[in-house]
Parts: sequence; C-alpha cells; structure tokens
Amino acid sequence: MEITIGVQNLSRELVFETDQKADDVAKAVRKALDGGPALEFTDTKGRQIIVPTATLGYVEIGTGDQRPVGFGSL
Repeated sequence: MEITIGVQNLSRELVFETDQKADDVAKAVRKALDGGPALEFTDTKGRQIIVPTATLGYVEIGTGDQRPVGFGSL
C-alpha cells in the first residue's frame, strides 16, 4: 500500500510503500492526531518513517491494488 504524507513547510511529499492494511494506517494517523507526539511507519524495505505530529499537513492512504504494467491489451 502506498502512503503519501504532506509535511508543513516542505515542498516535497514523503511517499513510501508499507505492508500495513489501510485500516491500520488510518488508526495510526488518528492516534497521532489525538495527542501522539509522532506518526510512525515501517516501509516495505524495513526503514522507519517518523514524522512529528505537529508538522503533518495531510496523509493520503493509497489502495493496495497493483496497477498493470506493460503495453499488452487487456
């Protein structure tokens, strides 16, 4: 699943893939916004992403569907 995080005062977004389900990601975001100090994820490569809650602009939770690749007809 692709996650996009907008951070205040930065022109670039944080974009990464995670194995977590959309519901789990949404719960983590809500928990962070309800007074947690940071939003934390682990991506598919094992890297930790930690964003201070005070700097969150938005969080976009993508779908878990993979897009087809190639030029063949469907």
